[in-house]
Amino acid sequence: MAERSIESMAEGAGGGLLRVEELKKEFHISAGFLKSRVLRAVDGVSFRIDAGETVGLVGESGCGKTTVGRVLLHLYPPTGGRIVFDGKEIGTKDSIRDMRRKASIVFQDPYSSLNPRMTVEDIIAEPLDVFGLAGTKQGRAARVRELLDAVELPHEHAGRYIHEFSGGQRQRIGIARALAVNPRFIVCDEPVSALDVSIQAQIINMFEDLQAEFGLTYLFIAHDLSVVKHISNRIMVMYLGKVVETASAGELYSSPAHPYTKSLLSAVPIVDPRLERARTRIVLEGDVPSPIDLPGGCNFRTRCRYATQRCGEESPALVPVGEGHEAACWNIS
Repeated sequence: MAERSIESMAEGAGGGLLRVEELKKEFHISAGFLKSRVLRAVDGVSFRIDAGETVGLVGESGCGKTTVGRVLLHLYPPTGGRIVFDGKEIGTKDSIRDMRRKASIVFQDPYSSLNPRMTVEDIIAEPLDVFGLAGTKQGRAARVRELLDAVELPHEHAGRYIHEFSGGQRQRIGIARALAVNPRFIVCDEPVSALDVSIQAQIINMFEDLQAEFGLTYLFIAHDLSVVKHISNRIMVMYLGKVVETASAGELYSSPAHPYTKSLLSAVPIVDPRLERARTRIVLEGDVPSPIDLPGGCNFRTRCRYATQRCGEESPALVPVGEGHEAACWNIS
């Protein structure tokens, strides 16, 4: 695989490769005969990702993090907000197609995201066929071999079918497919959550090696804070459609500000058994509200031990709590 030029890697380094402003995504859920209710999966999310950076996006299942990743690539059309990629606002058919030529996605489930009727070669080369990049049949096959080398799989796998591979091998094939168009940006949608712990480490190391080699930029989505800690430059924490805290990885782990982040971090296992026994687990009380019937004010207030009357009346915005560190909570001094 040809390495991306230094000029293209540096392009946009002074500004965000990806900028998202007040992104919203709503789904209409059936509520009976000719009736529907609105589910706000993403509610006013804003962030920026610089070229060559890895930004982690974490939160419990159902918080909207996967929806964010899919809306960025217009796999789901956004309900509102702006997406600016490589200096161009994304919205028209041409701009969406141009973005997909420079951005791709690695899906969570390596078992359902790959077509069992296609050979490995056809799966990996599918983006090349879609964008007319395959060239000759010989060039297509050569490109597939390059991509198999990149994800450390033997060339002879190209003629085999997906049912013949383990979960880790399938995810490597999915990564090779994502790399096929030589993208600048990849959405990694919980790419290791379906894998064994030992395989998770191998795949994360591969993502880091590929980033160093090809100058890739990642949005790394996960529900496990211990996974994103080692790969992310910055981390955003989501709860019920909103980003409640964002900071550098080191700052977030050493000085979490939001009560939800503190609870998530308290559940991350510690290797040292003495430290593990000595620490106090912060257990959230109450039930997670339905995203179809969110509480007024702060979405987190129904599970927060520090909630006040103001929390039920107004939704807090992200405010600075340190250098490059923001949190959305009324009770942070």
